[in-house]
Amino acid sequence: MLPQHMKKAITDNPKKLANLIDLVNLPSTLREFVGQSQISRLGCFMRVWSYIKTNNLQDPKNKNVVNCDEKLRSILLGKHQVELAELPSLIKLHFPKEPK
Repeated sequence: MLPQHMKKAITDNPKKLANLIDLVNLPSTLREFVGQSQISRLGCFMRVWSYIKTNNLQDPKNKNVVNCDEKLRSILLGKHQVELAELPSLIKLHFPKEPK
């Protein structure tokens, strides 16, 4: 079940949902990380989050911070630490902008 504000956002602008779930050809750095040549933005974010959880990269003192290893740094602009709130915008940089 989606929260009410998300339902409204999707019904008001269905293109936002399409941007999240449409398959996109990935650039080489992201392709190597994900292991696929095409993936949706949402699928990519889920893969990155899964990688963070599997490799225990969240800071034990502050769970809102991710300590990046070398592989994760390659797709997150070389940052050593990233806040969870930053992750979607950093991943979005790898996806081409949709023409209006």
